[in-house]
Amino acid sequence: MTTAINLKDRSLLGLKDISRNEIESILDRAAYWEAQTEKVIPILSSQFVANMFFENSTRTRFSFEMAEKRLGAEVLNFAAAASSVEKGESIYDTVRTLESMGIDAGVIRMKPDGILQNLAETIKVPLINAGDGNNEHPTQALLDLYTMRKKFGELRGLKVSIIGDIRHSRVARSNLWALQKFGAQVSFCAPESMAAPELEQHAPYISMDEALQSDVVMMLRVQLERHATGILKSGNEYREQYGLTEARASKLSKNTMIMHPAPVNRNVEIDDAVVESAQSFIFSQMSNGVPIRMAVMERALRK
Repeated sequence: MTTAINLKDRSLLGLKDISRNEIESILDRAAYWEAQTEKVIPILSSQFVANMFFENSTRTRFSFEMAEKRLGAEVLNFAAAASSVEKGESIYDTVRTLESMGIDAGVIRMKPDGILQNLAETIKVPLINAGDGNNEHPTQALLDLYTMRKKFGELRGLKVSIIGDIRHSRVARSNLWALQKFGAQVSFCAPESMAAPELEQHAPYISMDEALQSDVVMMLRVQLERHATGILKSGNEYREQYGLTEARASKLSKNTMIMHPAPVNRNVEIDDAVVESAQSFIFSQMSNGVPIRMAVMERALRK
């Protein structure tokens, strides 16, 4: 039987509470998987993985599925919209049901905060966080770090500005916790209605002009419907004040990376031409998600 210690070590619930060495080992293993030329290396051929998405996501689910299938795992895709969850079945009961059927690991994405940690204390298979409310999105931050490391060689001393809806961003939180472990300098830039005051003790809030002086400019997706009563009420207004417009992008250092966790609201967070520019690493991030998730799944299911 898997011990609690082994189970905890194989799960990935967040980056706040794991060590720099552990993160580095995942990044290094991802580099190994990226270097492989074979499409499928079936080291997990006898393992069953359930992708349990209680919140919609096409890009993240496909990235996990690609990673799992490249490792030869048997993949079960669970979509809440087509499940008993719509009829009131709890997330806990759904996960316990799939565990009872014999899955070896579960990848979970959900809107409610806090449930994943409670699940991990009960479920006896490794769980991977694919997006946990406003809490964390560890594999997104891992692929972001991996993308930065490939360009700059190391993360120490990098100035990283994260711009947008910090309040609701699990991506911002996971990147903050991970980047600071490596000695990067993280700053936030956000409208008042999108700021997370509780994070100010960990990273300062700076102006848009200051944010553009960074080595990495990471734009976040904004859902303006959340802020209909806030200071920004339209995509055009957001773009004018906080969007990475072509004019603002022209002021960036030629070595500055432009990043975004995607999907992008084009011509809101980032102008269309900037998304497609040479300094944009948005599609590289998506590509790097597969080897990162291969490393994470291998870690979860290693014997």
